[in-house]
Amino acid sequence: MPAGGRPTVRSRRLGTALRQYRQAARLDQPQAAEVIATSQARISRIESGHATPRVIEVRLLLDAYGVTDPEVRAKLEELAKHSKNRGWWLEHAEHLRPDYLDHIALEDDATYIREWQPVMVPGLLQTPAYAEAVIADGPHYIEPERAAQLVKVRMGRQAKILEGGASYTAIIWEAVVAHPLMNAEIHREQLAALLEAGKRKNVTVQVLPFSAGALAGYSSAFYSFSFDEEPTVEAVAMDNLRGTSVLEGAEDLAAYANAFDLLRSAALAPDASAKLIRGILRSLKEDTS
Repeated sequence: MPAGGRPTVRSRRLGTALRQYRQAARLDQPQAAEVIATSQARISRIESGHATPRVIEVRLLLDAYGVTDPEVRAKLEELAKHSKNRGWWLEHAEHLRPDYLDHIALEDDATYIREWQPVMVPGLLQTPAYAEAVIADGPHYIEPERAAQLVKVRMGRQAKILEGGASYTAIIWEAVVAHPLMNAEIHREQLAALLEAGKRKNVTVQVLPFSAGALAGYSSAFYSFSFDEEPTVEAVAMDNLRGTSVLEGAEDLAAYANAFDLLRSAALAPDASAKLIRGILRSLKEDTS
């Protein structure tokens, strides 16, 4: 069973893929159970992510389903091998919601991460001071000890980007950089950090200008994730007052992939975005001089 008695992101992804390939092969769960000499109940648990098959079982099932693509097979075997692995974030599990743990696991597995943020600087690009201010000013009271842990986790999430482990594109509404959410010093430091982040080969920062009009209200913040060499969207996460929702349905993924493309097309190019941020940073420094 996946760690903690609940489906992990990896076990759920594996189960979903195996179910889709079984259905494409026009086999039912009892027939799949016969392939690996198990029960229909276990096949159901595997496909829901509540149980993890052994690698040999994955191979046998894929043989029965007629899946011969070596890249697909290798990907699913890797998920089977690592679905129970404990990520660094589980050290902080007592301070984190289960849905947030899923979000971090998606980031950790991703090869491409795309984010739209109309309200604040993306967490993957926040400075410690900015993160602390955002967490402290949130809608719910958070005890100082837990707030400190949340900041630590947010900084830990950034290692994936700092180490070049994923290609990351962030589109930020101009209001985020033009209008400080906290004191000017923290905001200036954050803008400077954004400019530095944008210089990384694996990071793209674009600003959606005020001139884009109503497009800024087209969607609330969301994150999309890809897990292969191609940037095909395979999962989408959205924050809300009750937590984080993860979407994996084909129609949902297509809709958010299209939404991101629309936002990216309307956003300033990276160089123009950096020029805008530098101008705002310069004006903030002049206001305090």
